[in-house]
Amino acid sequence: MKNFKAGRIFSDERSSRGKGFDRLKSTGSNEDDPASNPPRYDKEEPGFMDTSPSFMTSSPLTKSPWSAHMSPMEATEAETFSPNVLMGSLVREEGHIYSLAASGDLLYTGSDSKNIRVWKNQKEFSGFKSNSGLVKAIIIAGEKIFSGHQDGKIRVWKVSSKSPNIHKRIGTLPTLRDYIKSSLNPSNYVEVRRNRNAVWIKHFDAISCLSLSEDKKLLYSASWDKTFKVWRISDFKCLESIAAHDDAVNSVVAGFDGLVFTGSADGTVKVWRRELQGKGTKHFFSQTLLKQECAVTALAVNEDGTVVYCGSSDGLVNFWDREKHLSHGGVLRGHKLAVLCLITAGNLVLSGSADMGICVWRKEGPDHICLSVLTGHNGPVKCLAAEKDQESFGSEQRWIVYSGSLDKSVKMWRVSEQAPPMQRGAQQSGTASMERRSSARLSASPSLSPQGRVSPK
Repeated sequence: MKNFKAGRIFSDERSSRGKGFDRLKSTGSNEDDPASNPPRYDKEEPGFMDTSPSFMTSSPLTKSPWSAHMSPMEATEAETFSPNVLMGSLVREEGHIYSLAASGDLLYTGSDSKNIRVWKNQKEFSGFKSNSGLVKAIIIAGEKIFSGHQDGKIRVWKVSSKSPNIHKRIGTLPTLRDYIKSSLNPSNYVEVRRNRNAVWIKHFDAISCLSLSEDKKLLYSASWDKTFKVWRISDFKCLESIAAHDDAVNSVVAGFDGLVFTGSADGTVKVWRRELQGKGTKHFFSQTLLKQECAVTALAVNEDGTVVYCGSSDGLVNFWDREKHLSHGGVLRGHKLAVLCLITAGNLVLSGSADMGICVWRKEGPDHICLSVLTGHNGPVKCLAAEKDQESFGSEQRWIVYSGSLDKSVKMWRVSEQAPPMQRGAQQSGTASMERRSSARLSASPSLSPQGRVSPK
């Protein structure tokens, strides 16, 4: 295991491209498709986006070292009447950013360099490296940090008691002992591909997503091997493996009432019901929420456990209401290309996309209002994380949002739940700006093969 010295990383961002999408069926943009229109919630007009050119020369944002990488126009677009602004960027030229996890004042970033970097107060605080497998997912459970990798393994880390900037690996899922024990019993082998068998407790393809149960006692892992597995955090034991879909499982999220949601490249969102059986647990198929041609790429459940959100390769975000027995609640239309990540923060829903934009929505009763489209990345937005802004004051609730991209940077935003909705004129300007970025930058981006795999142009 290798540790890295702390350092301050502020640098100009350079456009770069590489493989990094979850497995998709289609991400083509159609000018006649509703997803190609400016952000909206069903037939409702969303409101306002801030693009007023003001304070170009006097703005403190333009003088901030965090904004040194921004052009004057970008700084002007960021500082508007809305409190939703770009605060800065963390850049380290070592790989595309695939995963993020925020906890207090610490930010963990995973990339295809196999390194996990730890940032504190916008400075590099620490780092650690796995032996193999790029970092596809990171999740924090108390003192343990779980990382999911391209090689199908889940690695477990813990901060050293001797030094807070040293992380030690304390395990790998499955454990070597459990793997050897399972491999000795022929009944523990399942067919994973034609003429190939493998022990059921180990993923044989890339880990795509990690999620924690409501009580934080179980870890769920989704994989491109079409399964999701259930792990007991206390002893790292694999309790169950569910053959969930007909194609890669791109997302898993533990929700409410013992329900688990999975989304797949086969175009479906499925619901699984957890039941306790003695000391173990068993998951049963409950229902299919969505069945479509486009791949499901991301899932999220809001903090209140009342809404399930689903992002797809067609750029749409569908959602379902718990109070209405998981009936379909509507569609959020804000992206021109595939939605690659989703998170919720308070009453906010944020979606990152291959179109390099981040849509910010506020839930108001049964409706959703688009507050802004955050632009600034030069590559697809692959992952998002959020923490409460400790500098929030009064009744205002603000969030610090981190976005990781295939442009090898992490951007830091301040987003407010009280931000005004987007204005129609600014909305069109913002969408046009995003379209210009997409047409200018995506000409060098990876293209999708008919099978949904990423291939360079």
